Amino acid sequence: MKKIFHRSLAAASIALIAGTASAGITNTPHNLTATGPGPNKQSTTQQICVFCHTPHAANTAVNAPLWNKGLPPTTYTTYSTANSNTIDGAVLTVGSVSAACLSCHDGTQAMDNLVNAPGSGGLVVGGSNRNYTWTTGANKITGVANLQPDLTNDHPIGIQYCGGGLTGTGTTVNGTCNDKDFKLPVTKTINGVQVFWVDTSVANNTREKTDMILYTRTFTGAQTGPSVECASCHDPHSDKAATGSDVNFMRVTTSGSKICLSCHVK
Repeated sequence: MKKIFHRSLAAASIALIAGTASAGITNTPHNLTATGPGPNKQSTTQQICVFCHTPHAANTAVNAPLWNKGLPPTTYTTYSTANSNTIDGAVLTVGSVSAACLSCHDGTQAMDNLVNAPGSGGLVVGGSNRNYTWTTGANKITGVANLQPDLTNDHPIGIQYCGGGLTGTGTTVNGTCNDKDFKLPVTKTINGVQVFWVDTSVANNTREKTDMILYTRTFTGAQTGPSVECASCHDPHSDKAATGSDVNFMRVTTSGSKICLSCHVK
């Protein structure tokens, strides 16, 4: 009897682990198929990844992995000193990985405007509007996720982390934060690129998806250092259960404002 109980417990544990592993993006509004939980969905394909990624002939003009969308010709108004007179860091124009996020989230371009269509024969380098038929919602993003081109009321992106003052060499962070109300990031050279992140739990010098990811950009004076972008706080593949948060796509739970306090010293 004891042996049977142990086997049942093991089987239940495996099922629980498998269920957790298979969750992720499937349970988020980024699942745009007919089974997705969000307001925007379509019925012509059951492929989830295709609305952002393609395995071949991706858009290399976008700094995001195997990107399957074009960038809209949007002019953005960014967060600046007009929003806060205590801001220290320089703010760059929208670029890096944030441009990929805004290719849907600025609300100007249809979510089904892909470079390559799903399925056999759908490869068209350069892209075109596929004109999928959406069963519900709209083919442009709706609701709170539609940030619009005016980003002055959103957390700044393309902004120097901790007010600037940092560069990196190997595993050494050079300089000091101009704004002391931030945690010092970690740096490392990966594939010849100096990368930065803020460890959120274990300081193990290993970049993980639950760390606050910073993106290397060149600021005024040709200083190359860490920048805060959309994906610094957001993991586009993560559901609520992954972080125990009350919203999807967070790298750290919002409970107790841990997502904010991962970087800000308040």
